[in-house]
Amino acid sequence: MIKTAEGIVKDISYKDLYITKLVAIIEDKEYNCINYNFLTGEVQVDDHLLLNTTAIELQLGTGGFHFVIANLNRPNVNNIGKGHIMKLKYTPFQINCMTAETQESQYHDIFNEFRSLEGLPVIVGSLHSVLAPCCTYLKYVKPDIRICYIMTEGGALPLHISDIVRRLKQDNMLEGTITYGNAFGGDYECVNVYTALITAKEIVKADVIMISMGPGIVGTDTKLGFSGTEQGTISDAVNKLGGRAIFVPRISFTDNRERHFGISHHSITILNRLCCTKVTIAVPLLADAEQMDYLNKQLYDNKVNSQHNIIYVDCDDIEEILYKNTSYLQKMGKSFEEDKAYFISCAASAKLSLQELN
Repeated sequence: MIKTAEGIVKDISYKDLYITKLVAIIEDKEYNCINYNFLTGEVQVDDHLLLNTTAIELQLGTGGFHFVIANLNRPNVNNIGKGHIMKLKYTPFQINCMTAETQESQYHDIFNEFRSLEGLPVIVGSLHSVLAPCCTYLKYVKPDIRICYIMTEGGALPLHISDIVRRLKQDNMLEGTITYGNAFGGDYECVNVYTALITAKEIVKADVIMISMGPGIVGTDTKLGFSGTEQGTISDAVNKLGGRAIFVPRISFTDNRERHFGISHHSITILNRLCCTKVTIAVPLLADAEQMDYLNKQLYDNKVNSQHNIIYVDCDDIEEILYKNTSYLQKMGKSFEEDKAYFISCAASAKLSLQELN
């Protein structure tokens, strides 16, 4: 279930307050590694590390890095902060944090006084790569808009592993970030999706909320065995709190897997089997007529059109805007040009959220 190895730090490629990316030598071979500074302390060149090497050993998609378990040169870490809520609980890495809603928080009373999201648009995505095209479109059209990103626990648990979140925050594209459940590292920590949504509205004061998992969706080639099923329960949570759930369909015409061609079976399954409330779906009006025919057939054959509110969105301005900002756009290693329909469909949800605001 776990494989470990010892390595020596050869070089540090990136370091900030939260994360250190480094190169370690294990048996004369170099490996890229990640150290979470607040979990395992500081790392320096020539330090002797204990590493979790499981993902690379299994050649997983998330296996680009080894992860530091301990710095054997400096094994004692003392980063205890405020708050009594535990994340990663009952594991060797359990950490305490101050969640926004906890008793000792300055925001505690807000959660008892909350009544409704009051129609606030919430863009509910599946993949982490939904975030960049949506933020790009929203900020280009309305530069003063306040966007809050909520990262779920469906993928990576540490927010700091996301390079795109770091870049978006550096460029003032995000007003704030929230992590809930066992996910951690947001500007605000929360216990669950409901309090995360309340935090985004009442504390971050977001005009638009974006919510999706971090990097690393899990799939098993079965109808229900994928971590993206959370998109259904999140959409229901938004609607139950009085928000407007804008469901981002996963659309691609470059994926060689039939189940992910057009609208992914992930999206279809969630929409016609798992959502308990009606959501709004932004369907992009793609320039390719055959692609549009394929999308419409999927929607009607699976009765999505009769269960949910489908709105077709013109995409001429979307494509032009995304072309100007392609450096942000990556989806499972594919660029904007390599999977244009995917990024356009994501930004179509952002365009619809602006229409909701107006």
